[in-house]
Amino acid sequence: MQIRKAVIADVKDMQALINGYAQKELMLYRSLASLYENIRDFTLAVEGKKLLGTGALHVVWENLAEIRSVAVAPEYLHRGIGRQLVEALLAEARQLGISELFVLTYQPAFFSKCGFTVISKDQLPQKVWKDCVNCVKFPNCDEVALTLSLN
Repeated sequence: MQIRKAVIADVKDMQALINGYAQKELMLYRSLASLYENIRDFTLAVEGKKLLGTGALHVVWENLAEIRSVAVAPEYLHRGIGRQLVEALLAEARQLGISELFVLTYQPAFFSKCGFTVISKDQLPQKVWKDCVNCVKFPNCDEVALTLSLN
C-alpha cells in the first residue's frame, strides 16, 4: 500500500467511494466540481491502481485546518488505513505550520482514537461555517465536532 497525493485521474473513484458512504448517511456528498476544485487537499491510500482510502486537509485560516472526507473502501476497513491517512494529514498540517485541526464527522469514535477531542460546534470560529452554508443540512448540522492541537 502507498500513501500519496491525489491526481486528476483519481477523482471519479474518490467520488464513488465518498458518495457510497454518503448514500448511507455516514458522510456528506461531494460533487465532482468540489473534488476537482480541492484536489490538492486530498491524500490517498492506494494499492496499484486500486483506491483503498481517501482523506483531505483543508486549510481554513493561518493556524486552522479541517480534516475532511476520510473514507476507506468497505472491503479494507479495520486494517489501519484510515489511521494512516489521518497520520499523513497530521504530518502535512505540521509541515504547513498548522497548529489546530478540526473535523465535523458522523464517526467521532474513530477520530477520538486518533487523538481528537469532542467539542461543541459553537466553539468553532465563524470562518469555519463558510462551507456549511452550502450544505443541505445547514443550519441543522448533525455532525459531531472534534479538535486536535498540534502544539
